[in-house]
Amino acid sequence: MKVESEEKVYDDINITPMLDVAYVLLLIFIIMTTATVQGITVNLPKASSTPSLSKPKTKAISITPDGTIYLDTYPVSVQELETRLAQFKAAVPDLPVVVKADASVQYQKVIDVLDVVTRLQISQLGLVTQKLVK
Repeated sequence: MKVESEEKVYDDINITPMLDVAYVLLLIFIIMTTATVQGITVNLPKASSTPSLSKPKTKAISITPDGTIYLDTYPVSVQELETRLAQFKAAVPDLPVVVKADASVQYQKVIDVLDVVTRLQISQLGLVTQKLVK
């Protein structure tokens, strides 16, 4: 038997680290492409290069299947909803509101929320629906 010396030059390329990097990059590209917002492609106007320091003004009202009403992430009653929306509207006159209701919620709950929005004269109202898949 012949024992090889340890001074022999190692001439094989180890591609395992390169494959690890390739798999990580592939995973990042997959996540980034699925995370992009779907929609119609439009030519957007240019904004100033300074970032906006203001917080988003849009308020989200959510209604769960059991009828619980949430303003952003806080549970509220219809009276509390009206009080808090009135405070936000006093601070921001053109307050945009988005209503998200579960498909199985009672229709009366949605009407109650829309009545509050109408009483407060909030004109920027959006109703969130799920995208129709064809």
